[in-house]
Amino acid sequence: MRLASDGADIALVDMNEDRMRVVADEVQTRGRRATIFRANVMHREEIYAAVDHAEKELQGFDIMINNAGIVQVQPLSHVTPDEVDKIFKINVEGVLWGIQAAARKFKQRKQKGKIISASSIAGHEGFPLLGIYSATKFAVRALTQAAAKEFAADGITVNAYCPGEVGTDMWVEIDKRMAEITGAKIGETYDKYVGGIALGRAETPEDVAAFVSFLAGPDSDYMTGQAPLIDGGLVYR
Repeated sequence: MRLASDGADIALVDMNEDRMRVVADEVQTRGRRATIFRANVMHREEIYAAVDHAEKELQGFDIMINNAGIVQVQPLSHVTPDEVDKIFKINVEGVLWGIQAAARKFKQRKQKGKIISASSIAGHEGFPLLGIYSATKFAVRALTQAAAKEFAADGITVNAYCPGEVGTDMWVEIDKRMAEITGAKIGETYDKYVGGIALGRAETPEDVAAFVSFLAGPDSDYMTGQAPLIDGGLVYR
């Protein structure tokens, strides 16, 4: 919604077509075009197809945001091979395929472009019970730095953003799993982390969107290879 308000036409990519249609309708009420494409980011060919679809339907392609991701709350001593495989395929390989597909499209169009990926505070600091999730978000930072260096000569910038404790369904799931593992009451883990935020409140999706808007816009044209924290003052680097 923030990018639509900024003047962007939006290509939505997800596995839930009904939810995408709701968002697309809302984008269109803001006077922007929107198109949807069902894809699973674990599958490279589907991400390439999604980018091709976006270019065709919107008559252009300027910004790629690799935002898909899942969380896993599990002690390192209990993590299974299947769990590791799934979260790395979504959180790391999904970002890699997105970077590849976007960079190829920008080069085909002989134009500059912006690639933006979701990392996390867990990409700057490993958290207990979130060890494998943290590893995937550290990997996003590594891909961001490497891609920024590889594609700079093509006028393609590559950055990431690192949110903290955002009040979304993902944190509801984290809090629930933390309670199951540690015996804490529901809401206790969430409140503990919010209590450590310097600005004194949980992060909102709008807080994150405002920073992504900066990364997607012209004011960030001289910025590449970076993964800044946008967390209200929780992790400091």
